[in-house]
Amino acid sequence: MLRTVETKVGKIEGIPAADPRITAFKGIPFAKPPVGDLRFHAPVPVEKWEGTLKAWNFGPIAVQPTPYYNPDDLYCREWSVDKDIPMSEDCLYLNVWTPANSADEKLPVYVWIHGGGFQTGFTPEMEFDGERIARRGIVVVTVAYRLNMFGFMCHPEITKENPEAPANFGLLDQRMAMQWVKDNIGAFGGDSENITIGGQSAGGGSVLNQILFGTQNIFKRAVCHSGMFYMPGNNIMTPRSLKEAEKLGEDFFEFCGVKTLAEIRKFTTAEMRQKWNEYGGHDKSIQTWLPVKDDIFIKDEFFSALEKNQVKTVPMMFGFTTDEFTFKPQGAEKSINAIQTAIGMYKRMTDKNGCKDVNYSYQFDVDIPGWDNPGKFHSVDLWFWFETLAKCWRPFTGKWYDVSRQMCNYLCNFIKCGNPNGKDCDGTPLPQWNEFRSDDDVIVFRV
Repeated sequence: MLRTVETKVGKIEGIPAADPRITAFKGIPFAKPPVGDLRFHAPVPVEKWEGTLKAWNFGPIAVQPTPYYNPDDLYCREWSVDKDIPMSEDCLYLNVWTPANSADEKLPVYVWIHGGGFQTGFTPEMEFDGERIARRGIVVVTVAYRLNMFGFMCHPEITKENPEAPANFGLLDQRMAMQWVKDNIGAFGGDSENITIGGQSAGGGSVLNQILFGTQNIFKRAVCHSGMFYMPGNNIMTPRSLKEAEKLGEDFFEFCGVKTLAEIRKFTTAEMRQKWNEYGGHDKSIQTWLPVKDDIFIKDEFFSALEKNQVKTVPMMFGFTTDEFTFKPQGAEKSINAIQTAIGMYKRMTDKNGCKDVNYSYQFDVDIPGWDNPGKFHSVDLWFWFETLAKCWRPFTGKWYDVSRQMCNYLCNFIKCGNPNGKDCDGTPLPQWNEFRSDDDVIVFRV
């Protein structure tokens, strides 16, 4: 098994996963710690190290509300369960699971971006264990990025300091991690010419922003789980301008009692978290610290750019869960799904643009067990795509495991070649998943 690798930045030693045929490398730094003068600054590439990095444990998670802060909250209860998990501004790490026995195998690569509204979330969440996907002959990479004000703060002084990258530090973190993968994944047995990026919720929105910026020959296809979003009058994917974001930064600086960037960089992480809480906490943060139209990384809102035929699209797999983000348009009798609506818009716009990509769409309509009767809620499909149901507290039994195995197989087939169709683990053909050409070409997952 490939337990030690030699990358361009140094030697790394991993550990056997639960399945010893898989090696896990956890907590690999891909950028310098964004602390001190690098707080509120674009990421800087990691420097080479001497000796062997023992990549045995996940790195600290990005600064955010303490996990499991509210046991009555569905998402705290579902997977954000470790209130003692290490947390730090020094958080720019990625993790790799590989089934390779040697560095020359050229296996397909899946780079995963977690969700959390750009405010919360982390790679060590139980559902993101990459082992089950790796078992299917794929090198899996999960990447961390800065969140909330640490990832999306803007201020005139920040812009003046680094006008070439004045905003969207969280998205730039993701891009730097992707470039690290492109440059180094061959050491793990991965094929740098066959990289698929994927994400869910804000991670899916991040995927769209990465496509909008351009592939830069890093990735060739994408997976967007519940990341396309359209709700008239409340489009959370519409970025504000840099000038608007700078004014919010000035307001926050004033609230903190500082006038300069140097002053706020002297605050401890604990002091920053306290000010964040006093300023309005998560409820205000999710409306304030988000991706910004900086005219450099983000030049337009995704659908606006798509309508102008200014997006170089890639083949995609995308979909939604039945009960997420439903709303009733004015004058309508029935509610509709904001993700489903956006997917329909994407299809119409790409057709108009003459797009030749082969895309695949799904609806997750699996009844979810549990005393809380949660419905087909936003994010619950993650347990299924990563085939990590055994880590969940819910009383899943055989039929749910069957659906999860099928979904994971579809995903892995798409990662390998852009087509989800193929065989199940027992060798039987998977039910046909048709290319997304009309509203009828949507596969529905049910138990």
